[in-house]
Amino acid sequence: MCVVSQGATPALIVTSGDPSGIGPEITLRAWLARTQQTRPFAVLADPAQLQRTAAQLNLAAPVEVTDPAHVAATFQRALPVIALSKPVNGVPGAPDDADAAMTLESIERAVAYVHAGQFAGVVTNPIAKEGLYRAGFRHPGHTEYLGELAQTLWKQSATPVMLLWSQTLSVVPVTIHVALAQAIRDLTTDLIVDTARITARELTSRFHIAKPRLVLAGLNPHAGEGGTMGREDIDVIVPAVERLRAEGIDARGPLSADTLFHAAARATYDVALCMYHDQALIPIKTLAFDSGVNVTLGLPFVRTSPDHGTAFNIAGLGRADPSSLIAALALADRLTRAQ
Repeated sequence: MCVVSQGATPALIVTSGDPSGIGPEITLRAWLARTQQTRPFAVLADPAQLQRTAAQLNLAAPVEVTDPAHVAATFQRALPVIALSKPVNGVPGAPDDADAAMTLESIERAVAYVHAGQFAGVVTNPIAKEGLYRAGFRHPGHTEYLGELAQTLWKQSATPVMLLWSQTLSVVPVTIHVALAQAIRDLTTDLIVDTARITARELTSRFHIAKPRLVLAGLNPHAGEGGTMGREDIDVIVPAVERLRAEGIDARGPLSADTLFHAAARATYDVALCMYHDQALIPIKTLAFDSGVNVTLGLPFVRTSPDHGTAFNIAGLGRADPSSLIAALALADRLTRAQ
């Protein structure tokens, strides 16, 4: 297959994710599925592990170590790999805590490459936070960690917002990687307003939606039933909607979450702001598990990711579906060209 060179257009950089998950397989399969329209990409990983994965799964995907300047040329004949500083220890399906440093190195270097202008955007493979926590990782998740890296490199404040995007449904969880009890404590009018502002702004600047339509899900069943099932919807969410509308943002709610995601309802908004993690992720993973993309808004660079986890249970078995990674690469291409 001949892939048209993108010339001087910077490529995308893909992180390794947890090397014992399905990241290596779906990265190889994404390269095999490339077309003439595919934006070149490189992966920050252990090249020997990628070669082993390709051999074990009988994937005709050659791997070639290269540098940022030669990714586009390499991409035509092999998957370009920028080697990590050390080989990984884990095997498919059996993660090794010793690989945590390499997982974080991959993320840090990818963001640094984008900051230096050597790549256009970052596409992250899934990570498993449990092993990272044992190695001293102190962030709730990818999203928060990327926000800190952005502040360090760009020397400006960054408020990362998680957008789960698909052609079928787009959602934003206002509170993200915290326990449900903590999410309720963390939910404030200011947090909702800040999240909605960033979402509306970037739907316009990056997705070219001139007047984004935002709908806010209620926190409690039936949006609180007029306060009979909790006052959070009245005391926290309603004031947020009022402030947003006063600023000219098309926002409405709170609406009962149990009727917010059927087809007729989805046609009335561009994104649903949900009050906690599962309220957002359950519907999109039900409707668009293989095509959903995790996009981090509020950063000075583009970051996308597959909308699934490491899938240790099928790693190394040749059953991993690269569709979400391919969608993440395509969306990163689209968003970086829109900057």
